[in-house]
Amino acid sequence: MSKRDTGDRVVRVASGQGFWGDWLEAPKRQVEGGDVDYLMLDYLAEVTMSILQKQKERDPNMGYARDFVGAIESVLPAVATRGVRVIANAGGVNPPACAAAIRAVAQKHGVSDAIRIGVVTGDDLLPRIDELIAGGHALANMETGEPLSTVRDRVLSANAYIGSTPIIEALQRNANIVITGRSTDTALTMAPLRHEFRWADDDWDKLAAGIVAGHTIECGAQCSGGNCLYDWQTIPDLANVGYPIVEGHADGSFVIYKHPNTGGRISVPSVTEQLVYEMGDPNSYITPDVIADFTSIQVEAAGENRVWLFGIKGRPPTDKLKVSIAYRAGYKAVGTLVYSWPDAYEKAQLADRVLRERLDRLGLQFDHVLTEFVGVSATHGPLAGPPHDPPEVQFRIGVRGTDKAKLERFTREIAPLVLNGPPSVTGFAGGRPKVEEIVAYWPALVDKTVVQTKVEVV
Repeated sequence: MSKRDTGDRVVRVASGQGFWGDWLEAPKRQVEGGDVDYLMLDYLAEVTMSILQKQKERDPNMGYARDFVGAIESVLPAVATRGVRVIANAGGVNPPACAAAIRAVAQKHGVSDAIRIGVVTGDDLLPRIDELIAGGHALANMETGEPLSTVRDRVLSANAYIGSTPIIEALQRNANIVITGRSTDTALTMAPLRHEFRWADDDWDKLAAGIVAGHTIECGAQCSGGNCLYDWQTIPDLANVGYPIVEGHADGSFVIYKHPNTGGRISVPSVTEQLVYEMGDPNSYITPDVIADFTSIQVEAAGENRVWLFGIKGRPPTDKLKVSIAYRAGYKAVGTLVYSWPDAYEKAQLADRVLRERLDRLGLQFDHVLTEFVGVSATHGPLAGPPHDPPEVQFRIGVRGTDKAKLERFTREIAPLVLNGPPSVTGFAGGRPKVEEIVAYWPALVDKTVVQTKVEVV
């Protein structure tokens, strides 16, 4: 009997998506591979919100992670007949539209009566920006201290990170699919554990454990062998990788495991790598619900592909919520050419000098010009030093600025190098570069009191 095979009640929360664009097969594999109580699907990143907002601007029925519709369709039998409940932040900037799409899928498959959808809103602050600024909320950039008013006319999206409380309310109202907007990634796992075990609002250690559980599986297979640095050559059968599952216990301890007969590996090193991912201050992992102390986490092997985490400590949260704001910040264009051996690096360097000289002669000045030599120094810079006579080098150059016409002219200056520049171009990757709008990130804080979430069950 392992340390956690004690016979006490467990709640199993399976991770089925770690980002918008993750493996489409994972949700179905999680609900069909063994017993799970909840399926957690995490879709949102900072840049995702701005992408969704732009989609909503073009079509008011969009603005959510559309992959979620297919994910739900693949797991509907488990939700409708087995009682598996799904929690996802796929609502993006339009949770009601996402819920309507899911309702349509349930009707299509004749299970509409078995589906209750909880819709959590209130995180979207974009319509309230002017009201908040006028009310004394500067929404200052956490890195520079600048007030949001300096870029107000270019703000594209603004979403507060909300915690587990509204998700729990939806679960208490018997929702079996809960859709949120910009929920914290960790709350998607913490909410069902807190709901099932009835953890008190001020039981800081258990709440912190729920946050750590959520953090451990929020990136999907990243803690079960994917993107794992430790001993990566020996990780088995990544083509069949098993996504992680939290086996939660009432005392706040939990086991990370995966379904049998799946690939990948869950081990102390793989779980530890995920724990330090985006950790920040290890003493103060701040969330809307609790501050978790990552230095208190105890991690032990608990059998094959099973890792036990326990001893986690927490303390009360702050009176602020983080706000993820995106704003328009000009334009960029990136072009590439590939040069082959011999002297590939020298050819790429010459191409860079020639192109920059031509841009100067044309009077094309940009806010920033960046050159990378992929295959030589693009990943580690000068620390690695150039290899001896590499077989091929990709010359990649990017420019950014506010004058779109200048960037359009830049895009016409790459192709001529194929014939009038250094020899041995082997690939004009992607054709002529495209000018793209830059969406920049503006992190801010806001008083919790001004963010009021709303829960509807439809």
